[in-house]
Amino acid sequence: QVQLVESGGGLVQPGGSLKLSCAASRSIFSIYSMGWYRQAPGKQRELVAIFTKGRSTNYADSVKGRFTISRDNAKNTVYLQMNSLKLEDTAVYYCNAKIRSTNLDDYWGQGTQVTVSS
Repeated sequence: QVQLVESGGGLVQPGGSLKLSCAASRSIFSIYSMGWYRQAPGKQRELVAIFTKGRSTNYADSVKGRFTISRDNAKNTVYLQMNSLKLEDTAVYYCNAKIRSTNLDDYWGQGTQVTVSS
């Protein structure tokens, strides 16, 4: 199991930047995957960026070239650097960890609000 705590959300103008952090309660080194998802009002939760098994990264097409996922294993923390923010990036951002047990179990943080507005 793991507890995830996100931070770093807030209000930013279009074109601005924010950096989200996800602190895990245990070592993330052996976690199967860790990533960021988001959910805008009235929409389904969607993948934003993820470290997959083997440490490769995947990004949603809508954020490629603007967002960067990174990790610090020593701090048990995953980050999401968001640049050139757009109005449509407004959402609650959730950290996710997938841990292999009998199956692949999902763990979620409580979410952090990102609002892009002029």
